[in-house]
Amino acid sequence: MHEQFQVVFDANDPQRLAAFWAKALNYEFQLPPPEFESWDEFADKMGIPPEDRDKMVALVPKGKTGNRILFQKVPEPKTAKNRVHIDVPSGADRNTPKLEQLGIIESKVAELVEAGGTAGQSHSEFGAVWTVMEDPEGNTFCVV
Repeated sequence: MHEQFQVVFDANDPQRLAAFWAKALNYEFQLPPPEFESWDEFADKMGIPPEDRDKMVALVPKGKTGNRILFQKVPEPKTAKNRVHIDVPSGADRNTPKLEQLGIIESKVAELVEAGGTAGQSHSEFGAVWTVMEDPEGNTFCVV
């Protein structure tokens, strides 16, 4: 049995960061529980004041099973290197020739740069190729 877990990002702007990661991972913004027409209606019922409603936003996989990603607002900026990172799939197959893999990866990197990411160096090691990137708030990840 697969146990679900949640990945949590600290963020200065949860909406903006969630929008970037929705594009990177082909996820979508989580809808409110079915008995509520909107998150504001949910927040009203839970007694969440309007000034606190921008403090969290969640993403879920589009039409498939997977883990939820939560973005929570924090006051401080990122100050150190990540100790954990996400590998974002580019669609490249490890059995595809390296030059072709790089082309597929470069295409995904260009898409994510357009969405607000920053491209870093490309690497090749142990038969794998990848490009290191940063999201709009400086969190490091790899496009594989």
